[in-house]
Amino acid sequence: MKLRFFKKGFNYSADGPGNRLVYHLSGCNLSCPWCANPEGLFPLKAGYKELSCEDVLAEAKQAKPLLFDGGGVTFTGGEPTLQFDALKTALQGLRGAGISTAIETNGTCERLSELLPYLSLLIIDVKHHDDEKHRKWTGSGNDVILANLKKADEAGIPVWVRTPLIDGVNADRQDAHAFAKLFQDLALKNASFEFLPYHEYGKPKWEKLGKPYPMQGGALPAGRYDYFKTVFEESGLTVIKT
Repeated sequence: MKLRFFKKGFNYSADGPGNRLVYHLSGCNLSCPWCANPEGLFPLKAGYKELSCEDVLAEAKQAKPLLFDGGGVTFTGGEPTLQFDALKTALQGLRGAGISTAIETNGTCERLSELLPYLSLLIIDVKHHDDEKHRKWTGSGNDVILANLKKADEAGIPVWVRTPLIDGVNADRQDAHAFAKLFQDLALKNASFEFLPYHEYGKPKWEKLGKPYPMQGGALPAGRYDYFKTVFEESGLTVIKT
């Protein structure tokens, strides 16, 4: 069983705690216009490589001395759960070898709970508090995402909830209060929250793939990040910055 990926390498803290071996898996089921990794959206144009689950485990074992400060292996994308069976097999092998595991996911996979026993950390995006607007901007609603978030929390899995903040999409002041209320109502016990301010690091990648960059505008107004942080903290929600 093989995993298709377009990039791999080490990264410190941004893809889970410590130094981590990160695999960017090919394919994505959403259509976010601000996507910073369009290689995952267009795998045939971008190209990809393959590794068997056994090879991934062998690489991780060999890299163990480099997985310091609580590091491990993270699968991101694209959307890693599109390669569900191979991903599950890889996670099982890694956990069996005592290696910390994490996935970064958009949370739309209805089978996500099957992976929870093999995860040390779940990193999940909630891109909009409003189901209809989530569908408008990404092509999918947020109901399955929120259900998966709740299941992970109830299973006792540490969760990082990430929200890309994009002006004109989800970053108005009223959005800050709506997000905070949503997460308060979910009564999460094991979740931390991170905001990812809009950037255009992915724009050259779109152009390299011969695709027009679809996002116009998006930069946060001055002070808006701090406003979200204050609203969340005053709502009793833990805000992190990786």
